[in-house]
Amino acid sequence: MIVEVVRLLITLTVTAMGYSIGSEFQAEVVGAVVGAGTGYVLGGGFGRLVGRALNLAPKAIAPQRSSAEVLIGSIGVTIGMLVGLVMSIPLIVFLPELYAWPLGSLIVLLSAAFTARVFMARSQGMLGSVGLRPKTPLPSHNLETSTDAYVLDSSAAIDGRILDLASSGLMKGRHWLPEFVIDELQGLADATAETRRRRGRRGLDILEALRDVEGIELAVLEATVPEFEEVDAKLLAVTDRSGATLVTTDSNLAQAAALRGLEVLNPQSLGESLRAEAGVGDRVSVTIERIGNEEGQGVGYLSDGTMVVIQNAENMVGETVDVEISNALRTRVGRMLFARRAA
Repeated sequence: MIVEVVRLLITLTVTAMGYSIGSEFQAEVVGAVVGAGTGYVLGGGFGRLVGRALNLAPKAIAPQRSSAEVLIGSIGVTIGMLVGLVMSIPLIVFLPELYAWPLGSLIVLLSAAFTARVFMARSQGMLGSVGLRPKTPLPSHNLETSTDAYVLDSSAAIDGRILDLASSGLMKGRHWLPEFVIDELQGLADATAETRRRRGRRGLDILEALRDVEGIELAVLEATVPEFEEVDAKLLAVTDRSGATLVTTDSNLAQAAALRGLEVLNPQSLGESLRAEAGVGDRVSVTIERIGNEEGQGVGYLSDGTMVVIQNAENMVGETVDVEISNALRTRVGRMLFARRAA
């Protein structure tokens, strides 16, 4: 697109110049045609050079692609256009109006494009200079042997208790997030089903908060494990080869890992010791996320991931309601609460 715009502006400029020169010899049409052809050829070549230069400019400054680029880039476009306008004033004043305006437009375009690219490439430094700290991409690690590291499963990322454990200092150290786990969470966040989409976004939000916890080194683990297709099998292989501890709330995955002699940490069991449990008679607020297995039931989750089954809430999916705990049941995968809507 930038190539065609530059070509058009140069063609208009050279056409006007050809027309002006031709008028002195009473050959305006010939001058305009020759100028148009020359401008088209020169404009195409110059446009391609401009396109390559704009592509190389941010690479030379080693930018980090982030949302901060959008903000800083917009500011760069505005500043670039203002600079281009100022630079175009002498052309408009001293050159014939016929081709001063196309040439001035070209200068404004190039100035805006170049300034935007440079600002985008320097977005993080510019925000940092005014006291804002944009998020940087997580560092990447190759698979290595480390007995003091943790490998995070998507179920652990979705579970809010992992953040409590990390904040309390019980899980300090390196936390590895395999790329295929990130892909799984992203797939959930983009799902059409509201429940799956909410869980995926919750997992991504928790990971975003986890990276800011003091004493936590969160990094992306570049281990695709192509010989396995299932995510659980990939996780077991990565944990086995690294000697790290697998963090998961998936009871089946935890059992499979234990049978292989791997270290497993379940945030559900440890998290219960960090916070007071909701008991029978307590009132809590719960967002109903899906329909339960039995008729009339709605299912929600407390902030620590505990499942709450609410009576007569089947038609209230997506709503946040006050409920009263009527019963509690402990299963092999954690606590399950039963509740009814508070009066």
